[in-house]
Amino acid sequence: MDKTAIRDAATVIVLRDAATRPRVLMGQRGQSAAFMPSKFVFPGGAVDAVDATIPLAAPPAPACAAALANESDIAPEPLIAAATRELWEETGLLIGAPDARTGAMEAPQGWRGYIATGHLPDGADATFLFRAITPPGRPRRFDARFFLVEAEALRNDPDDFSRAEDELGHLHWVPLDEVRGYDMPFITEVVLAELAARLEGRQAPGVPFFDNRTEISRFSRL
Repeated sequence: MDKTAIRDAATVIVLRDAATRPRVLMGQRGQSAAFMPSKFVFPGGAVDAVDATIPLAAPPAPACAAALANESDIAPEPLIAAATRELWEETGLLIGAPDARTGAMEAPQGWRGYIATGHLPDGADATFLFRAITPPGRPRRFDARFFLVEAEALRNDPDDFSRAEDELGHLHWVPLDEVRGYDMPFITEVVLAELAARLEGRQAPGVPFFDNRTEISRFSRL
């Protein structure tokens, strides 16, 4: 696989205490990571082929699905499934809806632990907040969709990271008024600014899209 090829990806911003002192869930990538080493990031990762085989408990809202499909070669459903899986793998936190179909499913590798909980990804859990393509010249490139999830949607203890895999360290809830003190990728700072605008009711219509497919960077709203 060409590691510089653009891969579809999904990132999850879990928001807690939005009405009081908003906090977001972040973790630190390892020093030896090929992509963004040592940076504090949101949970997320590339879409795997098996993600397209996982049914959703409920579809995303029509406006969300339309924005996800705009200028995209991938359907919304695998993106939402990947976001759900990545959150589960990297933090041990569970989103989705109980679904009787899981009892008869032969879960593929990468999904067995999640499906064993009796849940399926729920399109209603996630709000499409942001999209960004990694610029050329980086060791990894992703077409990342950032999904906002309210902590109320979590199906387990938001402070229990004991089921997390070891890809992210120092998992914790970061107050938005302190997050600027963390070592973050530039795009993470931009996404946090969009989140702040949303919480304050001053975001522009549409989903921001930083399109860096070529050397010429374009910005639009989906």
